[in-house]
Amino acid sequence: MSLADTIFINMCRDILENGVSTEGEKVRPHWADGSSAYTIKKFGVVSRYRLSEEFPAITLRRTAIKSCTDEILWIWQKKSNNIHELNSHIWDEWADETGSIGKAYGYQMGVKHQYKEGRMDQVDRVIYDLKHNPFSRRIMTNLYVHQDLSEMNLYPCAHSMTFNVTQKPGEEKLILNAILNQRSQDILTANNWNVCQYAVLMHMLAQVCDMEVGELVHVIADAHIYDRHIPLVEELITRKPYEAPVFWLNPEIKDFYQFTRDDVRLENYVTGPQIEDIPVAV
Repeated sequence: MSLADTIFINMCRDILENGVSTEGEKVRPHWADGSSAYTIKKFGVVSRYRLSEEFPAITLRRTAIKSCTDEILWIWQKKSNNIHELNSHIWDEWADETGSIGKAYGYQMGVKHQYKEGRMDQVDRVIYDLKHNPFSRRIMTNLYVHQDLSEMNLYPCAHSMTFNVTQKPGEEKLILNAILNQRSQDILTANNWNVCQYAVLMHMLAQVCDMEVGELVHVIADAHIYDRHIPLVEELITRKPYEAPVFWLNPEIKDFYQFTRDDVRLENYVTGPQIEDIPVAV
């Protein structure tokens, strides 16, 4: 069993057994038929993934590594807020007639700010600091920009990253660690998707900055399972888990802006069957 499977199973059991129901409360999300989408939730769920030991893709069902990589590159590399530049339909519900999701996600990553070293956007600032000032405690990104929230079609869920570099005594290479902060997460549809895409991002940044990957710490303020997902989750966590897959990242790429979804793959990835037709609350 992979560590990612163990974390996922224990997290789901904890939410189902010890979580708080929102049934009967005034909630924003709704199902396609118009009825309210209630959840069982836990506050402040923290998971730690040791990326140096395994890639955190669950094996209970398959996580589409190229698709989740494509989305993280859409945000961090293309710095786009238009679904026409994304090779999937996961953002279609929140796009306007032009394909824009407003001043959200990639838009915020592309906004340039003035620093004493010059004008840079958030991504270039992270890469600059990792290369020139790696032990800084100020290497962070933030998508939750209050002045622009009214112009976002969806408030950011995964809203900030904090990077922290360490070094083992006697070792030459530095180790890249990070915390992913998330205000809210639909555990069934998005948990391992987000974990995998930010693990890929860390591998990419470590490679272009000549570092090793360390820990990814995932902090979820509101970790929830929707009412119509409960039987699906209950079945999912009873499945047989397999060994963690082997992560491959094209070693020839040294410039973050040269990565594509085809530079990533999971080898020996054995999984349970996919869950078809998962209802999505919007």
